[in-house]
Amino acid sequence: MKEIKPEEINDNFIKLIGSEWMLVTAGNKSDFNMMTASWGGMGFLWARPVATIYVRPERYTHDYIEKSHRFTLTFFPASMRKTLALMGSQSGRTYDKMQEPTLSPIELPSGEIAFEEARLILDCEILYKDAMCADKFINKQPLENWYGEAKGGLHDIYIAEIKQAWIKE
Repeated sequence: MKEIKPEEINDNFIKLIGSEWMLVTAGNKSDFNMMTASWGGMGFLWARPVATIYVRPERYTHDYIEKSHRFTLTFFPASMRKTLALMGSQSGRTYDKMQEPTLSPIELPSGEIAFEEARLILDCEILYKDAMCADKFINKQPLENWYGEAKGGLHDIYIAEIKQAWIKE
């Protein structure tokens, strides 16, 4: 992997996150968890490059993010789609996700975990957190479509500075 500045990333993040997905990982080499995500954003806020992710409090990875105040976003080649689907459908509370032979964890300089198979890695430090509130939805359609007792709770929103980025050479 080659380290680059976040502003040197040329990828289309709407496609990357929405169609190709990403793995959100938090913790350290002795204890970490990851989940697949297809919601998020990248931009520039408070004079910093930032990533925004959305994680339901009931997700196991949420606990790790809360403890470490950091996370990594790992983007993979299309050949890893089946692995990403599995990482998003199984909980680390009841399933050892590292039994999958397609993922090789690596420790970043920050101590956070990413994966050798990545094509792009972002190491992020949380700047801000808030919880979505039902009464804040101006348009109620997303609330009706994505939330409710059968679908799970509202997401927590994390805005994090992208501290380091790496691309596959």
